[in-house]
Amino acid sequence: MKERNQIEAQLHPSHYHVLHKLPPGDSPYVRAKHVQLVDKDPEGAIVLFWKAINAGDRVDSALKDMAVVMKQQDRAEEAIEAIKSFRDRCSKQAQESLDNVLIDLYKKCGRIEEQIQLLKQKLRMIYQGEAFNGKPTKTARSHGKKFQVTVKQETSRILGNLGWAYMQQENYLAAEVVYRKAQIIDPDANKACNLCQCLIKQARYIEARSVLEEVIQGKLPGSGDPKSRNRVKELLQELESEQLISIASTAIGLNAEDTFLAEGLEQLMSQWTSYRSRRLPIFEEISSFRDQLAC
Repeated sequence: MKERNQIEAQLHPSHYHVLHKLPPGDSPYVRAKHVQLVDKDPEGAIVLFWKAINAGDRVDSALKDMAVVMKQQDRAEEAIEAIKSFRDRCSKQAQESLDNVLIDLYKKCGRIEEQIQLLKQKLRMIYQGEAFNGKPTKTARSHGKKFQVTVKQETSRILGNLGWAYMQQENYLAAEVVYRKAQIIDPDANKACNLCQCLIKQARYIEARSVLEEVIQGKLPGSGDPKSRNRVKELLQELESEQLISIASTAIGLNAEDTFLAEGLEQLMSQWTSYRSRRLPIFEEISSFRDQLAC
């Protein structure tokens, strides 16, 4: 560590900034980034990001970076209020990325309805040609690498997030509609698994298995990912379990209460045989779907 510090001390200032991925210059925002990335002091960085915002120094980046650090420090509610209070100081070009941060913050806080409304707003912007500031692609960054994202990919991503939010509300019919649209636009294994779960929740087991088969056969991007393979195994277990319960309940004409008891007995027997799987509700009462999608 001492040798590294000596080497860094000999570096030209511009080289030092490149090494630590810091913006050039010396300003409140640059100092905040130094404390965040070099000193590894998130709380100290938050204080300095506030100073940068109040000083009008790179407010777009300072507000977004501060919100991200706040989320990491379990201060997501504060981050939401900060963005709402200061986004009017940011440029028009920064609004879209601030919305993306807000969506993650709403998800972190369990504020699902607000997340849904913001996702619908982003979809409306895409349909009206206002996304990406009117450009067909935008530059995104992940794990320090830059890559291009198309409007088509962004639409599918937003629909996937909207489907997840509906699932948290147990609105599986709405989630199904959204996931199907997302798969038409830009299919992948993760959204297919989520669609499968929506169908299982609605006791539509044949359709669910058909969707899952596309992942099993490797027809969708991401099918070979270890997480996808593990998810497929879990969903297959759920399918088999739910189908067994459904068949048994139909055969002997059980009412809702008896079905619940049968499920409990089946679960107990599974424990005796060391067979484990996550149990899902037997029946889902789906409320009428009132054209609540903006897509």
